[in-house]
Amino acid sequence: MVRLPLTPAELQRGARLGALLRSARGERSMLHTALAAGVSPETLRKIESGRIATPAFPTIAAIAEVLGLSLDDVWAEINRSDHAAEPAGTGAGTAERLAS
Repeated sequence: MVRLPLTPAELQRGARLGALLRSARGERSMLHTALAAGVSPETLRKIESGRIATPAFPTIAAIAEVLGLSLDDVWAEINRSDHAAEPAGTGAGTAERLAS
């Protein structure tokens, strides 16, 4: 399967997601957070650093649950400035790619 290159907006959302998760994790260990969420510490590190800009939805949901974040809050944060910066009609299909 060929994966399309990520758009600048998707890369920005990935960076915002990573920053949100790092902030919410605070002083908690990356190892303990990852294991509690059922993901590898390497996966969590890549998401927090923005290297995995579009992680799978179950992965985000599991990490958010461990960190006490609501998915509504996560969604609002990672999409906070996308629509203001995009030309009309370009943002409609990008939400589905979040969980690719």
